Amino acid sequence: MTNRDTPMALAGIKVLDLSRILAGPYAAQMFADLGADVVKVENPNGGDDTRKWGPPFTKNADGSRDDAAYFSACNRNKRSVTIDFSTKDGADLVRQLAAKADILIENFKPGGLQKYGLDYASIAAFNPGIIYCSITGFGQTGPYSHRSGYDFLIQGMGGLMSITGQPDGSLGGGPMKVGVAVCDLFTGMFAANAALAALAYRSRTGIGQHIDCALLDSQISMLANQSANWLNAEICPGRMGNSHPSVVPYTVYEAKDGFVIIACGNDKQFIRLTAALGIPALADDDDFASNEARIKNRDRLDTMLGDIIAKLDRVQVIDKLETAGVSCGPINDIAEVFADPHVKARGARIDQQREDGSQISSTAFGAKLGVTPAQYRTAPPRLGQHNDQVMQEWAGLGADAVAALRAAKVM
Repeated sequence: MTNRDTPMALAGIKVLDLSRILAGPYAAQMFADLGADVVKVENPNGGDDTRKWGPPFTKNADGSRDDAAYFSACNRNKRSVTIDFSTKDGADLVRQLAAKADILIENFKPGGLQKYGLDYASIAAFNPGIIYCSITGFGQTGPYSHRSGYDFLIQGMGGLMSITGQPDGSLGGGPMKVGVAVCDLFTGMFAANAALAALAYRSRTGIGQHIDCALLDSQISMLANQSANWLNAEICPGRMGNSHPSVVPYTVYEAKDGFVIIACGNDKQFIRLTAALGIPALADDDDFASNEARIKNRDRLDTMLGDIIAKLDRVQVIDKLETAGVSCGPINDIAEVFADPHVKARGARIDQQREDGSQISSTAFGAKLGVTPAQYRTAPPRLGQHNDQVMQEWAGLGADAVAALRAAKVM
């Protein structure tokens, strides 16, 4: 656990999080991990949808069921308030909070907040320095802007599924989604990065701005070398299973007791690989001496290497290749990931205690800042846990005013 006396990079920044599900909350959590005061506004009737996206569920100290584990993935270090902003009083209350915010994150359909006076133009009219980040499936403009966009759909439309999975005609062939909602996560990271850039610009000019983040834009941007192959050579990549389109050997092999990944990034590594496996002459064979030649003879080489590796235990393969300086490793399930000694040493698991003694666990912030590291101050909040606190601190409301809002079912 990080020392709470350590300085935090985003201390003093206020973030109003009107988002739900994953992309927006993930972006907001990154701000919270780095010290921003993040207030999550939720519907009083159940809150963020992912609170119910179980099983599995987290547990209270007495063993009873709490929120879905999904919710804990992207909502730590935040404070939760419940406001029904479909009412006039509720919308007014959100505007009071927005007046104090440096950043507002929302993921409603384009124009969806305008009828409540919570769109960018309305907020910027009284808070011109606001950095207002809108996250949608398809963006604020374009012929698809009115559509709802879920990660699975975007993985398909954005090309990712066309290059993920086994090739047509092979066992299990066909498009396949990635096992985690990467389009949401990509977009959350783009949103946070863009908002930080906007903060830097505002610090110089005093001017805020609207940020338009779309899952489809983010996914296409992350196609990287695969899109470059099409854009520059008109080669449309397809599904290759675990093989790499541009590097060989760079795939999965089956040992006696499990699977291993071998990734040879250059010819020198290939020479070391063949020596470690007892076939050094293969590196001098014209069919395999260069990466270009190995790509042409991919199937034959993979078969030869596979026959050798199949006779070894997984640990034998890894020991041989690590000693030789060849990149390799096991395919771990999630339980094995968190049992790995290196993962433990890097502090990838964060355990947080709630006031009732229950524990919530999550993964650490992915970067280690040398002076202003991420901190894990509070566990994901219970629905409406901070209503009184936030209304006093951000909106300046007393106990009687908050009680009146509760009585009116605004909160």
